[in-house]
Amino acid sequence: MTKQELFEQIKKKKSFLCVGLDSDINKIPKHLLDSEDPVFEFNKQIIDATLPYTVAYKPNIAFYESRGAEGWKSLEKTINYLKEKAPEAFTIADAKRGDIGNTSKMYAKAFLENMPFDSITVAPYMGVDSVSPFLEYDNKWVVLLALTSNKGAFDFQTVKPSSDKDDELYKQVLTKSQEWANDERIMYVVGATKAEFFTEIRKYVPEHFLLVPGVGAQGGSLSEVSKYGMNDTCGLLVNSSRGIIFASVEQDFAEVAASKAKELQIEMEGLLKDKGIL
Repeated sequence: MTKQELFEQIKKKKSFLCVGLDSDINKIPKHLLDSEDPVFEFNKQIIDATLPYTVAYKPNIAFYESRGAEGWKSLEKTINYLKEKAPEAFTIADAKRGDIGNTSKMYAKAFLENMPFDSITVAPYMGVDSVSPFLEYDNKWVVLLALTSNKGAFDFQTVKPSSDKDDELYKQVLTKSQEWANDERIMYVVGATKAEFFTEIRKYVPEHFLLVPGVGAQGGSLSEVSKYGMNDTCGLLVNSSRGIIFASVEQDFAEVAASKAKELQIEMEGLLKDKGIL
């Protein structure tokens, strides 16, 4: 998917919502456990219910690979269903990969070829040779970790490596990675719980899309993120996982998920109008 295609979907659906499919088999509604594939059935109903309000879906790979072969089957069914049911939706493999070149090449093949995700989250710590294999696929994206939503982000990401004159590590990631690809190929993960950093981040990456986790269960503010992070092409994919998919664990889980997604979409529509995008 190209950047322009993604922007067109944002305008069409009046939304920049990403639904995180963190589909923990221990949390899904109990009545689904009798299904042939409970996690896929859960995902399928969530996708069907939320599709009118969202432009992206992000399975967190840990919840699938932790279940071994059965989990991988659920993941493959999910991404194939998305490509069949919602080919316009942007898909993100939240895998946080990143290793030496040959290994990264195999990770890229797994998620961008064998499973047709549009993008994959990648850790930048090992540098260009660990990221470049993911950039070899046309119209596929790297979503590079920059400033994450967890408390431990301050352990390294905001540290100045050698002196007060140096940029913090996350700023060096933003700067260096732009030598590897442009804003048509790289997005950045910036946590919603770090809303006060968005103004500074936009000085470094004014045109790039930012994947923003942390709205909802983690307490991030959608209005604050949008105020400081939105650009003229929106430039944001705001993720909500637990706040949507586990809003109910009863028979009505899909209906409630749709309601929560719609609430966010309505708020996003107002923010897009305020920016002059709609």
